[in-house]
Amino acid sequence: MKKYTWIFIFFSFFSFATTAQESTVGWSSSLEKNNASEYTLTLKAALTEGWHLYSQHLPEGGPLPTVFTFENEKNLYQLIGKTEESETHSSYEEIFKMKTFYFENVAIFKQKIKVLSEEFSHLTIVASYQTCNDEACTFEPGEEIVVSLNGQQLVANKNKVIDSRSQILSDQLDLKLKNRKTYFLDAENSEQKKKGLGTIFLLGFFGGLIALLTPCVFPMIPLTVSFFTKKTNTKRKGVSNALLYGFFITFIYLLLSLPFHFLDSLDPEILNSISTNVWLNVSFFVIFIIFAISFFGYFEITLPHAWSNKMDAASDIGGIVGTFFMALTLAIVSFSCTGPILGSLLVGALSSDGGAIQLTFGMLGFGTALALPFTLFALFPNWLNNLPKSGGWLNTVKVVLGFLEVALALKFLSNADMVQHWGLLKREVFVGIWILVFGGLALYLFGKIKFPHDGPLKKLSLGRILVGLASAAFTFYLISGLFFNTSLNILSGFAPPKFYSVYETNTECPLDLNCFKDFQEGFEYAKENNKPILLDFTGWACVNCRKMEENVWSDPEVYNALKKYVLISLYVDDRKELPKELQFEYQKKNGKTKTIKTIGSKWATFQAINFQTASQPFYVQISPSLEWLNSPEKYTDKKTYLNWLEKGLANFNN
Repeated sequence: MKKYTWIFIFFSFFSFATTAQESTVGWSSSLEKNNASEYTLTLKAALTEGWHLYSQHLPEGGPLPTVFTFENEKNLYQLIGKTEESETHSSYEEIFKMKTFYFENVAIFKQKIKVLSEEFSHLTIVASYQTCNDEACTFEPGEEIVVSLNGQQLVANKNKVIDSRSQILSDQLDLKLKNRKTYFLDAENSEQKKKGLGTIFLLGFFGGLIALLTPCVFPMIPLTVSFFTKKTNTKRKGVSNALLYGFFITFIYLLLSLPFHFLDSLDPEILNSISTNVWLNVSFFVIFIIFAISFFGYFEITLPHAWSNKMDAASDIGGIVGTFFMALTLAIVSFSCTGPILGSLLVGALSSDGGAIQLTFGMLGFGTALALPFTLFALFPNWLNNLPKSGGWLNTVKVVLGFLEVALALKFLSNADMVQHWGLLKREVFVGIWILVFGGLALYLFGKIKFPHDGPLKKLSLGRILVGLASAAFTFYLISGLFFNTSLNILSGFAPPKFYSVYETNTECPLDLNCFKDFQEGFEYAKENNKPILLDFTGWACVNCRKMEENVWSDPEVYNALKKYVLISLYVDDRKELPKELQFEYQKKNGKTKTIKTIGSKWATFQAINFQTASQPFYVQISPSLEWLNSPEKYTDKKTYLNWLEKGLANFNN
């Protein structure tokens, strides 16, 4: 395969990793009997609008052709001739520098077979193919299509075929909404998406700046820059090596996000499942507590010394390869300080809408910030004289990060607690622990608490005083919210929602609104009362969902508009199991099945089927007659959301 194909696959992979939709091809089949032993198999591919499927016959070095593999281990039949295909379209594709052939809308393939044994009962065909539209490409490495002797297409997934009960329950998830073309606009607002990626980049950049101020990284700056500027033959060579070193630092952290693109392309829901997984959140809680104790100075966490020794030895090679291994050595040696910050970035990105692509931008920001001083000081070595000397202040930064790690760890435990409904960290308990954490941070900064690596505090620096006052002010802010019931808007998305309280409440709905948590119940109520429906796809562990509820929904005008809808809140991360009689196997368009066992998996599948997205929050307005009332909406501001609600009401009334 030529290099152009690999380049194309690489970029196609990145592009598709950001999409969240079902398979772009729906296969159907039939088996027609020609005579006593000869049959004609017909495979029909129905393509999603805007997508095209490539022909079986393409020049070498171009896109991946469609390939059918017939599984016939027992030699029960033989193929007669080659697989024929319907008429194709053609166009010159610049990236391949060649003319390609493809199908649009529908592709039909026919293959004649001759039966050789009476044991023959079905055909199993594995289809490998690539589909593309103007923005992305997908690659299906092996989709099974099983056709019985009577021509009926079966669904194979680890030898399972869904039963009639599962089929009925699957069909109930498809609303078959009307006037789709009028209102179902692309939910991905490009401006919002760019804004979100820019924000996650800046957060990653800020995290990288914090990492620079840790004892693992800061002392490395003058040492490394001096190495490049003094240990090379010319100043120009030293500067170019330092620039290359900075590039490799960024590149290494960027590489860490690549596996998550692969997961995202396999299943759009998988990143959301990872970020809301109960035991993974508990594991993160434990890990971050361990990191915090390490930051407090009670022990040191490092990667195996053998790793750093090998990388350090490899860096002696010199040239580009040696520079790369020097950057890798920095990443390994500084792990004890950068690990917790990267972990926060990882979980935050995977919990957000955008998943893997946001993680990539976050890692890009982190790596850029970490590499920036090495590059700048190499260009302007005189600046090194203005750097503050290493000392006790670096340990102070580390301890402060330790307190922040404890606060962040509670968020992970809270996620698991709400998803599983344990009731351990109700809102008041969560806020109470944060009061202790930030109160303790204030006491530490004012010298009232000491940790193992702290030396004698002769006087308070201006920085300690300012951060200490900020911590004390935030502590009193939390106390006011706990005891005087003031709104803690700063905690929106971090603390449990207000209805998740130790006090008994009349409803488990946001802001005491009337809501339903089952679509069918809410739908029946809307029909009886002739009211518009607001579908709220949300999650217990969804940060932006809480921000919308506490910062946008709480606005009086928005709140009053919400009360005119039948609110149906569907939690896609709810791990509570469905009753046995309501658990079933759902058949995807690609022929695979997945088990619908929990409330969350049911509503996540419901969202994917009807709205081709896996993000939360996600809001949809429909009428009791299952008609679209407006385009979907996501996380946004008060004004936009209010206008969106009012437009939906106006469309319903008209």
